[in-house]
Amino acid sequence: MVHYRGLTWEHPRGTNALRAAATSFPGSSTLQWDSHPLEGFESSSIEALAAEYDLIVLDHPHLGDAAASDSLFPLDGLFSATDLAAIAVDSVGPSWRSYVYEGRPLALPVDAATQVSARRSDQVTAAPETWDSVLTLSESVPVALSLAGPHAFLSFCSIALAFGEEPRTDAAAPFVSRETGAQILDVMSTLAGRAPRGSEKLNPIALLELMATADSIVYCPLVFGYVNYASSGQPLGRHPVTFGAAPAHTPGGRPGSTIGGTGIAVSRRCEVTPELLEHLRYLVSAEAQARFIPQHDGQPSSRVAWQDPAANAASNNFYRDTLTTIEQSWVRPRFRGFTRCQTRASDVVRRAIAGQLTNHDALVAIDVIFADALTADARTVGEDDAALASASQFTTSEGDQV
Repeated sequence: MVHYRGLTWEHPRGTNALRAAATSFPGSSTLQWDSHPLEGFESSSIEALAAEYDLIVLDHPHLGDAAASDSLFPLDGLFSATDLAAIAVDSVGPSWRSYVYEGRPLALPVDAATQVSARRSDQVTAAPETWDSVLTLSESVPVALSLAGPHAFLSFCSIALAFGEEPRTDAAAPFVSRETGAQILDVMSTLAGRAPRGSEKLNPIALLELMATADSIVYCPLVFGYVNYASSGQPLGRHPVTFGAAPAHTPGGRPGSTIGGTGIAVSRRCEVTPELLEHLRYLVSAEAQARFIPQHDGQPSSRVAWQDPAANAASNNFYRDTLTTIEQSWVRPRFRGFTRCQTRASDVVRRAIAGQLTNHDALVAIDVIFADALTADARTVGEDDAALASASQFTTSEGDQV
C-alpha cells in the first residue's frame, strides 16, 4: 500500500474534481490532495515541492525551472507512446504542447484555460470583435483590463498576437517591434485610464467575482476564463458571466490570447505503480474530462469535452464560444527563469500605462529583461540599463491565478 500526496491550487476548479476522483483510487493505495494558491509556485520552487509531493499540479511556464532541477519524471518513460499520442490528439488547443519541454512531456494537461473576453450580457449585449470596438465600448460602459500579477504582461502579449506579431525570445531581436509595442501600450493606457479605480489590482478570480456581484465592471476584453462563473444557475444575487472570443485587430482576424491551464506532473520522489498510472489515465480520459470533471467544478483539457453538448448546455456555451480562441492561443516560453521575466515585464507594462515610463523605455526594458535571462552577456549598457533600472523599481506581490 502506498500513500500518495498531491499538491494542487486552491480553487474549486483546481481541487474538487481531483479530490472526488481520489476517493476511488484503484487498489489499496490512497491519494491525498493538498492545495495552495497559484502564487505559491513563486515562493516555493518546483524542486522543493517535488521533494515533498508525489504529484504536482503546475502551470507550464515553470517547466524550465523544473527541468533544470531534474525533479520531475518525463512522462514518456512512464506511459506508452500510444497513451501519450491519444492524450495529445484530444488536448484542446496547444494544451499538450505547452507541457512538452525539450521534446519530452513533463505533465499531463488536466485543465485548460486561455485569455478570453468576459461580459455581463445584461449590460453588454454583444462582445466587441476588435480592439477598436473595445475602445469605443469603454467610452460608455465600465471596461477593465486584467493587470495584476503577471497579467499585464500576458495581456500585452495577447494584444501583440492580435496585432499580427508573435512575441520573440531571441536575445538578439526585440520582444515585439517598437511600432507594434507602442500601439499596444497606447491601447492599454487608454483602457486603464477609463477603468474603474482599483480594478488594476484584481487578479482574474477577483475581477470575475466583481463582475458576478456588482455592475462596476461589465466587460473585460482579456481574462483567463473560469467556467465556474458562466453557469446560469448562479446563487441568488449573482449574475452569470458570459465568455466569448478574445478581440482581434480586424474583423475575422486572430483572437490574440495566451494559454494557461494546469497539468499534473509526477515528482522523482514518487513510487510509480500501475495503480497510479491507471488513475492518471482516468483523469485525462475523454469519459472523465467530459463528465466527471465538469460535474465537480473542473475545467477540462479535452477537446471532446469542449465540444460536448451537455458540458456546453450546463455552462451557457462557455466551451463552444471560446474554442476558437484557445485553439489559436500562444504558448509562453518555458526557459529557466521565465516566470521571473514575466513578473518583471508586467511591472514594466504597468508603469508604462500609468505614465511612469515612456513607451520607448518600457519596450527597451522588456527587451533587456529577456536578453538578460537568455544570455549573460547580451545586456547592453547606457540607455537600456537606465530603462531597466527604472522599470525594476515597481514591484508587486500579486499572484498568477490563471
